Amino acid sequence: MFKFITGKPLWANILFAITIVVVLLFIFLQSLNLITKHGNTLVIPAVTGKTYEEAKQILESKGFDVEIQDSVYNDTARALSVLRQFPDADENVKENRTVYLTINRAVPPTIEMPNLEGLSFRSAEIALKQYGLKLGDTTYKMDFAKNSVLEQWYNGTRIKASSKLPMGSTISLVLGSGLGTNEFGVPDLVGMTYSEAKVLLESLHLTIGIPVADASVRDTANAYIYRQSPEKYGPDRQVNLIRQGQVMDIWLSPTKPEKTDGDSTAPAGPATENNF
Repeated sequence: MFKFITGKPLWANILFAITIVVVLLFIFLQSLNLITKHGNTLVIPAVTGKTYEEAKQILESKGFDVEIQDSVYNDTARALSVLRQFPDADENVKENRTVYLTINRAVPPTIEMPNLEGLSFRSAEIALKQYGLKLGDTTYKMDFAKNSVLEQWYNGTRIKASSKLPMGSTISLVLGSGLGTNEFGVPDLVGMTYSEAKVLLESLHLTIGIPVADASVRDTANAYIYRQSPEKYGPDRQVNLIRQGQVMDIWLSPTKPEKTDGDSTAPAGPATENNF
């Protein structure tokens, strides 16, 4: 071997060494391609919309590993169906690549009902979307706060803020339609119970304000009204006028007030649509 090397000119030895290096490098690169399976790619099938079991069977039959990356809730998709996949469908990847799936939950998560009352209709719509809730029917009633949310309802019952309900539930809203155009005499609520006055005001499309109760009141519904604002009569003993949608404030006491003769025989005001 040494005679073969030493018996050749220097340039021949250098050329021989370079040839050996090139051959070894070529063999190494070819073996590397075989080891890494360079050039052997697979196309990822589309599994979005299929159930998790269906998607797993399809992907594993093609030589892919499968992992659940996340689970979210979408009320328009089937339970346990694939909502997203990564890598996306039709991408070329190597064999044994892991495909990550996002699955739709079988049971909707429970959330807290936001407080929509007092918000504008547009703001309430945005809040419902942020909480994953749907907007149901919208109805109107007379109130000075036009297009403002007065009440929020779920399954036929008025729902309070922070109440628990499933994501995707439908919420109906009661909105203010503004004040009415017709004026009528202010009703006399003094001596009525809170429950009686509430029924009367609702029939007249008037809004009852937050009652101010004496410290001794234990049962608000059966407490008596001893003061109201606006009052039935003005300082000139003329009947005050009110429009549908306006608010009447009341003060409550556990005992029924005694009306004076002046209260019951006060002179009638000018002709109005209704007198009470």
